[in-house]
Amino acid sequence: MSHYKSNVRDQEFNLFEVLGLDKVLGEGEYSDLDPDTVREMLAESARLCEGPVAASFVDGDRNPPVFDPNTHTVTLPESFKKSVQAFIEGGWDKVGTLEELGGMPMPRILVWAIHEHVLGANPAVWMYAGGTGFANILHHLGTDEQKKWAELAAERGWGATMVLTEPDAGSDVGAGRTKAVKQDDGSWHIDGVKRFITSADSDDLFENIFHLVLARPEGAGPGTKGLSLFFVPKFLFDPETGEPGERNGVFVTNVEHKMGLKVSATCELTMGQHGIPAKGWLVGEVHDGIAQMFDVIEQARMMVGTKAISTLSTGYLNALEYAKERVQGADLTQMTDKAAPRVTITHHPDVRRSLMTQKAYAEGGRALYLYTASYQDAALAKAVHGVDAELAAKVNDLLLPVVKGCGSEQAYAKLTESLQTFGGSGFLQDYPVEQYIRDAKIDSLYEGTTAIQAQDFFFRKIVRDKGVALGHVAGQIGEFIKNESGNGRLKSERELLAKALEDVQGMAATMTGYLMAAQEDPQSIYKVGLASVRFLMSVGDLLMGWLLQRQAAVAIAALDAGATGADKSFYEGKIAAASFFAKNMLPLLTSTRQVIDTIDNELMELDEAAF
Repeated sequence: MSHYKSNVRDQEFNLFEVLGLDKVLGEGEYSDLDPDTVREMLAESARLCEGPVAASFVDGDRNPPVFDPNTHTVTLPESFKKSVQAFIEGGWDKVGTLEELGGMPMPRILVWAIHEHVLGANPAVWMYAGGTGFANILHHLGTDEQKKWAELAAERGWGATMVLTEPDAGSDVGAGRTKAVKQDDGSWHIDGVKRFITSADSDDLFENIFHLVLARPEGAGPGTKGLSLFFVPKFLFDPETGEPGERNGVFVTNVEHKMGLKVSATCELTMGQHGIPAKGWLVGEVHDGIAQMFDVIEQARMMVGTKAISTLSTGYLNALEYAKERVQGADLTQMTDKAAPRVTITHHPDVRRSLMTQKAYAEGGRALYLYTASYQDAALAKAVHGVDAELAAKVNDLLLPVVKGCGSEQAYAKLTESLQTFGGSGFLQDYPVEQYIRDAKIDSLYEGTTAIQAQDFFFRKIVRDKGVALGHVAGQIGEFIKNESGNGRLKSERELLAKALEDVQGMAATMTGYLMAAQEDPQSIYKVGLASVRFLMSVGDLLMGWLLQRQAAVAIAALDAGATGADKSFYEGKIAAASFFAKNMLPLLTSTRQVIDTIDNELMELDEAAF
């Protein structure tokens, strides 16, 4: 039986009953899509991921890739390669990519809903199978000749990687020292060492791999403004046919030993230091590298958040299944009666609290990433939210660090609740949750740690944007609070949401005050740094609280219309999750606001020796 448990019903609820995806189907660039086709795609994707894709999840962890330093190659488990091949053979690696690359146009919200399945079932499969996605980016950024290369890469099924990090240039990307020297033939020789490169070698899965590498052209200035983006293939190739030729001078020189996500080979990549030059080609213009790479990074951050949320969802559903079957102890009302019948642990108050916490964050997180994705298509954003493309892009930018930062932190924390539901059995490898936890920890680390997300959120997405996107989202929440959907049955929950909105707006005002004060007292900026992660997490809770209540209003209407059977239970669960979150999570924002309001710099003034 598969470890992975999808939740297609909740996806369909979000897409059609809440967000109105059907408003853009059957017309324009989505003329080939209708609601029935979308439902079939979700169901088929879930079947594949619950079956062949999930099949190697455990084996890939217990028998991770083997690195041969003599040949600079990585050997992957055969079972895992079969999972990757099943995913690619089904065409799922091309979902949402350009037609020139063999893809089919579809709204980003549907693309991410489909990706949720593989990211929950076996996330490393998505990472190895990302070649066409990278080709899509190269096609967007590259010259006419490079567009042809992108088409060849997609047609021939090449792998691909994103190559930023160096041993001394992690979060500080601008400290990168990998250099590029222009050659007479228009190519560049790349020289340097990169670290933490996902899928930099992939056994015999692909005939070639292309790396998108950040490097500093010879003579360029310091910092991120001096960086450029280069296309560096593992094998040089015929530019007309794509047929691989000579080995290029880019080699894997180490594979990390990790806590989790072990089957995803995390590599050190060395270029130009093995007697063969590492030939690369400039993508776009010189010094555009960091701006170009942010196209890749933004996709990666959305992926990480979706991965985390999907993992929490399957963790919760595994815990729920176990709790419904595990008989232990008597009902609390009969705890002193030794003859009382034994009950399943779903009867115990704290187990119910834990399960509803998991449910609320899993379904709230799904609502969050899908809401964010609804701004990634101009047509859908206009149809659903009534906004133009410029504002839609701003809102998407605002929400990405929330999806990535809050999604990863909350998923990791709530997966411990999933494990706790199993009791001592959860600590065993007989059940998948301990692996979920190990695999999920990376989500708050790569593609920018949570602190990096929090600073990006405040400084770039709020301050630099002058609060435009935040004001739009806050306005939507405010309108929901005022309206009467739910026929007054969410009155107390709305009041709690209103207080949470007030608290978050107060936090934003306080942090802006600290920033303004830094003009006179530079150390006041430390207060922003001390508050930023807590602020980001508070915004995440506010958004999930609102989205859950919006779902509850839809559920109330469906129940009033006479929903029965499984649908009735589903809608009742929606109302319960929204109410629980409002009463148990939203009030905590008041204390967080108080902490942010009273932050001082004592911690920053403390001598390092005192830690």
